[in-house]
Amino acid sequence: MLRGISNIFKVKELREKVLITIGLLLVYRFGAYLPVPGIPFQDMLEAFRSNAATNGALAVLNLFSGGALSRVSVFALGIMPYITAQIIFQMMQAVIPSLQALAQEGESGQRKITQYTRYLTVVLALINSIGYLFLFKSSSYGLSFNDMGFPSWIEDLIIVGCLETGAIIIMWLGEVMTQRGIGNGMSLIIFVNIMSGLPQALIQSMQGMDHGMIITAITVVVILVIIPIIVYIERGQRRIPIQYAKRVVGKRIMGAQATYLPIKVNTAGVVPIIFASSILYFPAQIAVFFPDVEWMQNFANTIASGWVNWVLSVLLIVFFAYFYTSMVFNPEETADQLRKAGGFIPGVRPGKATAEYIQNVLNRITLPGAVFMAAIAVVPSIIFSFTGNQLVQSFGGTSILIMVGVAMDTISQLESQLKMHNYEGFFK
Repeated sequence: MLRGISNIFKVKELREKVLITIGLLLVYRFGAYLPVPGIPFQDMLEAFRSNAATNGALAVLNLFSGGALSRVSVFALGIMPYITAQIIFQMMQAVIPSLQALAQEGESGQRKITQYTRYLTVVLALINSIGYLFLFKSSSYGLSFNDMGFPSWIEDLIIVGCLETGAIIIMWLGEVMTQRGIGNGMSLIIFVNIMSGLPQALIQSMQGMDHGMIITAITVVVILVIIPIIVYIERGQRRIPIQYAKRVVGKRIMGAQATYLPIKVNTAGVVPIIFASSILYFPAQIAVFFPDVEWMQNFANTIASGWVNWVLSVLLIVFFAYFYTSMVFNPEETADQLRKAGGFIPGVRPGKATAEYIQNVLNRITLPGAVFMAAIAVVPSIIFSFTGNQLVQSFGGTSILIMVGVAMDTISQLESQLKMHNYEGFFK
């Protein structure tokens, strides 16, 4: 492992990618502490903590923003507007033929979809910015904003403009990290946000309960035991045997070869968790427009916590696991490529029968992976509802799955880059 880390900095291209990623993440963390003009920082922090104690949705949104929402910093909206826009367009591709055709055009089509996603992100960020302004000015917070010497409507425009600009910068940072850095930029931002809240969660867990030290130690041990299990499931795969017949390539006769088609147990990775979380906490983002409407707040809290949240989380995670797997893995295309290359699955006819066989395997193997993810995501929430331990809430199942998945994806990309330059990777 240490040799692999040292090898990263021996390759100029890889070293630059790593430094770019680290630099952009530092810029993001700086923005998470840069306050919006006109917001009373300390008063806002205390008011948010008191409201988040009874509003589970706000607490989770604050977790995914790395604490930026509680500080009402420039990056208070976090990555959620961009992720929500991506979910909307990915689901629309399945039901709108023109978008589906655009996605199949290759790189040019993907660029157009990315552009449309950016436009929708700007709109969603504007809606969220106005909503949070309504929330922070509501009677439940009881704050008096700092006087900037302008009429109140201009001050409101400044606050909304800062939040909107921050969301656009986050979107840009994530895309630059994905294109010029290592790993997926959006996932890395969520990873850093969750990790940034870990020290405070540990302190609150130890101080906020009777026998806090013992409970915290037990929680940490359980987390350390669960992480290898998650890694095992994430790396698990079903290998479908593939046989290649003898064929003539030029003037050479290529002999028969036996290989396999690997299908991961969890093909969708952490995407179902992120998508499900975005959907479940979307009502909370809408509810901020109506801070004094009790039924709206109750509905958002019901969706964001309790048994309704647990049931919906399981259903949405399983749904998005199948949905995203169907987006990234096409059995018909795989069967066609095998047929053209002269490959076949022993005992299965090439063509349609092969595609159906692969689809059946994919359906059977996706279910246990999706159920496992759902269980890891929901069980800690159930434990938190009974114990109130802050560490379980901040570093529970959803957080662990996202962090482990992002870490493994980033390490895999680093390893492939090292091996491409003839260096030893992290895994032997």
